[in-house]
Amino acid sequence: MNHNTFTTSVEDRYFEDYVTGDVHKFGSISVEADEVITFAKRFDPQPFHTDPEAGRQSIYGGLIASGWHTASLMMRLFVDHFLSHNASLGSPGVDELRWLKPVYPGDTLSMCVTVIEAKRSRSKPDRGLVRSDIHVLNQNGDVVMTMKALNFLSCRQ
Repeated sequence: MNHNTFTTSVEDRYFEDYVTGDVHKFGSISVEADEVITFAKRFDPQPFHTDPEAGRQSIYGGLIASGWHTASLMMRLFVDHFLSHNASLGSPGVDELRWLKPVYPGDTLSMCVTVIEAKRSRSKPDRGLVRSDIHVLNQNGDVVMTMKALNFLSCRQ
């Protein structure tokens, strides 16, 4: 799933390349059991994230990734494929983050990003704000996570 509508590479992308209504699909990234456990032990030490046996006995029927780990995997795809490497100016935050289905070791995640709005700043015309709707999908096409991202980007001119 590597389809996208950008005409410029991620290394040479600016605010003007993000067009309202465009849909970009990227992937993939694998979910590894050892990474699930390592991440959870450090940041989200709930038993169904850290212990395969506790995961099997839980309502999930197996070890699952922390939602924050899933968000980190999404961020890797977002930075590698969508977010400009030369014009990104950071983000004021995200909205409506939702974890809809568990993510299991062995899953392969991809993402679909729709540009909801690309608006040039009136007060600082050298930059703009891009608002994106992100869907993270597993290998079966099930949406496992959604969120809306806000990113500041430098303008080409």
